[in-house]
Amino acid sequence: MKAVGYIKSLEVILVVGAAGGVGSIFLQLAKAITGATIIATASRESSQAWVKKLGAHHIIDHTQPLQPQIEALGIGQVTHVASLNSTDSYFESYTDLLVPFGKIAMIDDPASLDVMKLKPKSQSLHIEFMFARPMFKAADMNEQGRLLNRVSDLVDQGYTQTTVGKNLGTINADKLKAAHAELESGRSIGKIVLQGF
Repeated sequence: MKAVGYIKSLEVILVVGAAGGVGSIFLQLAKAITGATIIATASRESSQAWVKKLGAHHIIDHTQPLQPQIEALGIGQVTHVASLNSTDSYFESYTDLLVPFGKIAMIDDPASLDVMKLKPKSQSLHIEFMFARPMFKAADMNEQGRLLNRVSDLVDQGYTQTTVGKNLGTINADKLKAAHAELESGRSIGKIVLQGF
């Protein structure tokens, strides 16, 4: 399916944590609304197949140094990084592989980052927290609804699919522990669902 308003661009997006719940929807949205080349990180055969299915053009192994793998693709430098986990582990490599004025967006909570590493190339860091608008009664509070409606439209048009990777059934203490263990293993694919609240 051709992307919505698709115009091929020179942008290259690296998605770290691409096989997880957020990464799974991010890949689909990036494919649908940008003309960017998308590089996803995945180390296992199952997660590589998953991210390819969801729209990644290229896949690299996050357990190996990132930059040599990206250079080997021959597609140019990364312009954007979606850092969905382990930002503290990869931050320095992001600043090296990103173009001048490149952008990093992160959603995780690293203990600390040396943001001055961004200065030589005038790179920028954006931290996203989904509840910021309602928690602080932001002036653009309606933007959250507009964005959700846009995603809903993409779902209705068939541009995005479910990101449920595993349904563990009715919630109970044992299944909750199992879900947490799988998330903490770093090996989950897509979203893990528990039902029956």
